[in-house]
This record gives sequence, C-alpha cells and structure tokens, in this order.
Amino acid sequence: MSSVLPDYPSPGGLFEPLAPILAQMPLMPDSARLNALSLARGLQTQSGQPLRFVQPVDDGLGYEARIWATGAVDTRPDNWHDFFNALVWLTFPRAKAALNARHAKMLAALPEGRGSARDSMTHFDECGVVVVSSDPALLALIRDFRWQTLFWARRADLAGTLRCFIFGHATYEQLLAPFRGLTAKAVLYDVSEDWLQQPVTTQLAAIDQRLAAELAAGAHAVPRDLHPLPLMGFPGVTAENESAVYYDDVWQFRPGRLAKHGSRV
Repeated sequence: MSSVLPDYPSPGGLFEPLAPILAQMPLMPDSARLNALSLARGLQTQSGQPLRFVQPVDDGLGYEARIWATGAVDTRPDNWHDFFNALVWLTFPRAKAALNARHAKMLAALPEGRGSARDSMTHFDECGVVVVSSDPALLALIRDFRWQTLFWARRADLAGTLRCFIFGHATYEQLLAPFRGLTAKAVLYDVSEDWLQQPVTTQLAAIDQRLAAELAAGAHAVPRDLHPLPLMGFPGVTAENESAVYYDDVWQFRPGRLAKHGSRV
C-alpha cells in the first residue's frame, strides 16, 4: 500500500482510505472545511438531518442522540480524535449513518442502558477495520490467530492480495504514533482480484454500501463478531517487524482462546 500524501504519516499505508478526503483539505483539524465538504456532498443522517461538525454544546442530549436529532457531530477544535471521526464520516457516510441509526433505535428502546450490541458498535466505530482479500487463506489466518504465518511466512503476498480499510477514528489517531499492542477489530470480506485493481474511491464506496447494509440488518452485534487484528504486524508500520523474531511476542500476537467447540475466538 502506498503512502497517502507527501510528508503525511501513513505507517504501512494504513491511512490510504482517507487519501481522497485529505487531498481536499489541510492536514489539520478544520471544522469549516469539513462542513464545506459535507455540504457539497449533501451528507445526511438517516433521520434526514444535514450532517454538521460543530463544537460540543450542553443541550441535554447524548452524543448519538444529538446526531440523530440535529445532524450535529461533536467536533472539538484542534482535536485529532474528533478530526479523524469527521474524516471517517466523509469517507464512509452510509456506514456511519447506519451506526448512528442503530444507536438511536436502541436508545429509544432502552434509554438508560447500553448492552453488548451498543458496546460492539462503539468498539467498531472507534477501532474498526475492514479487511478485504482475494486470497481466502489470508483471511483464514486472521480468523485462526496465525500471526507468524500471516505476517511473516505470507509477507510477500500481503501487498498484492490484501487491503486494510481503517474505519475506527481512534485507530487513526493512534496510528500517528503506533505502539506495541495496537489492535483493531476487523470485519473480513472476500473479494476478487479484479476488485483489488479498482480505484480506491470505487473500493471505498463499495465497502461503505456493504457495511451500511450489514449494520442496518443487525450484523456485527456482539464484540465476538469482530476479529482482533494486531496492526503492528503489517509491513511498514514499524521497522521492528522486519525480523521474524518480532512475531514471537505472544503478548502482542496472541494465539486466541479456545471456545467450547474447539475453534479459536
């Protein structure tokens, strides 16, 4: 995966999904530019509210309820976490709107509670990644926690047959200064070789549409629906992983735990 823009931090090319948006605005938190891009694209919540990135206000509404009711996304000035959240809204508008709609539906049914479904959605919103590959064996290695095989034995195959589309805005913020143990929660998709040759904008639109449909249908409803993915294993994220010994770190590259039926979870 190539770097996003000159001089912009993109370890392992993991900022690539944001490249189309970053090409249109300064590389710094800028709510005015974010709102201009949202307005130009006509972005809305599923409740029909125009999407706006605004400073937090004390109106008695919670974060997700405010988005649903007014279209206002809390965006603190000069805050990287909120800036990346806005960039993800601009990159995956359908999926983010579907997440918000599910939160709103659950809040209406259980105003004082959260439950595992909301926890899972929040986790994906903060730390999610969509991994696509034209080689089902690579996705199987992720499901089976076989990190040494994935990142070292199959290292040469990753660039040609697998792509990571970071969705979680907290993960983007963490990738500004990657650290040992940095892990995302993955949704895995099989794709064709031809799909991988499409422009990134086409790929992003396809992922946004598919993910939004799945979220609207209630998929990824519990934390175990998401696969742990140690991002520090990908080539280019850290110079330390240029040695096979790096992957012997079982604290970081965990083998998973066995479920009752014998598979790893």
